[in-house]
Order: sequence, then C-alpha cells, then structure tokens
Amino acid sequence: MWKSRLFTPGPTPVPDEILLEMAKPLIHHRTPQFRKILAECFNGLKELFQTKEDVMILTSSGTGAMEAAISNLLSPGEKCLVVEGGKFGERFREIAVAYGAGVTTLPVEWGKSATPSEIEAALKKEPDIKVVFTTLCETSTGTHTDVKGIGEIIRHRPDTLLAVDGISSLGAVECRTDEWGVDVMISASQKAFMLPPGLAFISLSPKAWEKSAKTKTPRYYFDLSAYRKAAAKEDTPYTPALTLIIGLAGVLKMLKTEGIENVWKRHYLLAEATRQAVKALGLQLLAEHPSNAVTAVRAPEEIDAEALTKALRDSSGITFAGGQGKLKGKIFRIAHLGWVDQYEILQAIAALELQLLKMGYALQPGAGVGAAEKVFLE
Repeated sequence: MWKSRLFTPGPTPVPDEILLEMAKPLIHHRTPQFRKILAECFNGLKELFQTKEDVMILTSSGTGAMEAAISNLLSPGEKCLVVEGGKFGERFREIAVAYGAGVTTLPVEWGKSATPSEIEAALKKEPDIKVVFTTLCETSTGTHTDVKGIGEIIRHRPDTLLAVDGISSLGAVECRTDEWGVDVMISASQKAFMLPPGLAFISLSPKAWEKSAKTKTPRYYFDLSAYRKAAAKEDTPYTPALTLIIGLAGVLKMLKTEGIENVWKRHYLLAEATRQAVKALGLQLLAEHPSNAVTAVRAPEEIDAEALTKALRDSSGITFAGGQGKLKGKIFRIAHLGWVDQYEILQAIAALELQLLKMGYALQPGAGVGAAEKVFLE
C-alpha cells in the first residue's frame, strides 16, 4: 500500500488543518457569520493578487473565470489577440470564438513564450485589438511569460486591455497585478491556493470595468457586475461554495503569516531544486523560461512519458502530470506549488530515479537527489 502524493499542477495537496476546517458543520451563506468570512477572503485575495481592486469569487473551475473575462470584455465581432503556446492559450481562443469575437492568434512554439516585442508588433499590425489574452504560466508546457514586460506595452494603449490566466501560478510566482498593468487577472482554488477544485477568482482594473460596462455580449451567471455589487455588501450574487470559501479563509491566513515575498522565494527554491535534479539525471527541460510552479521534462526517447507517470503512480503513489495535446507521451510535469516542501521534492526525485532505472534508463543512483539537496543546502 502506498501513500498518495500529488505533484500535479492542480489539484495540489490540501493542508490537514484546512481539510479539518472544511469538515465542520455548514453555516448558512446569508448570515453575518458567513459574511465575516467572505470579507476576510476578499481582503486576503487583494493582497495575494497584489491589487487594490475587488477580487470576485466564482463557484466554477478556472475556465469559468476565463469565460467571464471574455464575455464581460468583448462584444461580438470585437478583436482580441490570443497568445497560443499550449493548451490553455488554445482554450482562450476557443472561448473567444464561441462568443463571436474576432480572434487573432500569436502562435508560439510549445515550450517558448511570447515576448513583449512580439505583442507590440501584433498590436501595431492590428491597432483595433481590444484585449490581449496570455498566460502567466502555460501549464501544459511549464513556461513562464514576461507579463510585466507585456504590461508595459499595453498600459499606454487606452483602448487595449491585458487579461492574464494566472490559474496555475498566481501565489507561486511573483505577480504584481496593479504595478504591472494587468487589467484582468484570473486564478483558481486547486493550485497555489491549496484547496480542492471549485473556486475561481478574477480581478478587473478600472479600465477593464469601464470596458465591461459597454460590452454587449449576453451574460448572466458570469456577469461580473453582479459579483462586484454583491461584494460591496460582503455577499455573493448566487449560492457560493461555502465549504471551499471557509477553507479559503484559512489558506489566506496561512499565506499572510508566511508573507507573499517568502511564498515566492519558497516556490523558487523548490522549482530550482527540481530543475537541477532532472538535469543531473541527463534529462532536458521543455521550457526555455521555466515556471516556478511546474517543471516540464522531456522523457528519454526510449521511454513513453505516459507509461512512466502511470508506473510511478501505481508503484509508489507519486503522481506527476503527463503531457497534453501534441506533447502527450513526450513529457512529464512535476508540480512544486502549494502545500509542498523540500522533503517531498526529494521523495519525488527519488521515486523518479527508481522508476527510470526499472525502465532501463542508465543513471547514477542518487544523482538527482544529490543535485536537489545541493540547492537546498545553498
């Protein structure tokens, strides 16, 4: 029998004290007691998002917040630019097409990221683009995007907004929503927030709220103005996921105690140890600019990555994520975000070494673990 250990970029492990808090008897959501919890969450989310603006809580997966961004910001026929370098860039495009927007894609090789100069060139070519959609971390490739640099390009364009999918990395990597000129920031509960799936979060800048008020796309459940109006009264427009929000309040207290700068540093350390470990095993990273949330690793040519992740899960309880789309069978992904510490990273690397040896891959036993330990010691 094996203890299950998650190293996937969602869902991530949930702290025991948060699980216990969520196991308590429910309270009603239209009560002063629950409004107090909501108020704590609204305030804590602002700090995590690094914004002075309201952060709305949606009962949905992160995709719901992506859809909300598109339906609130784009009228049918209006143009948007979608950075497409993985499955979640593709998702932004698919949602925008479903809502009748005019979509221009900026194709990026999987494992690479769009540069601010490429965004600027695309906007010069099509100056009527209303929204640029990109990812902070393209989860399918483990690639980090220079959102700060892109924000500098867009902040000087009064008729263009920057919308960022920070679902898999907000809270794990440095992200300063207001300072960097991000107009829409999106995240979700099952990543660095250390909760089960079911909550999505979204913030809008004053510039984005102004555009939303003029958008003609029909919307109801994802009409963000309803959430903003309710939040002003420490409430939600519809029945919220009470248990998850109670857990969220606890998580935000934990993160506040640690301090957001320390949270970012911790994730960098875990990511760097993972990166150095896989390199010491003779494996290659996929991403040119790897994220501190998840590391995408190219499997050896003679080993199918899907078979590797399945064997790890079944023989040791260690769950990595496989590749998606055209990378299926070619890469595996080791997440190091949320409730993960350095000893769990060492466990993950040790399990990876053993499984590679079982599958006939030549390596020096302990090489990966030693490289990770060196990072932690330094």
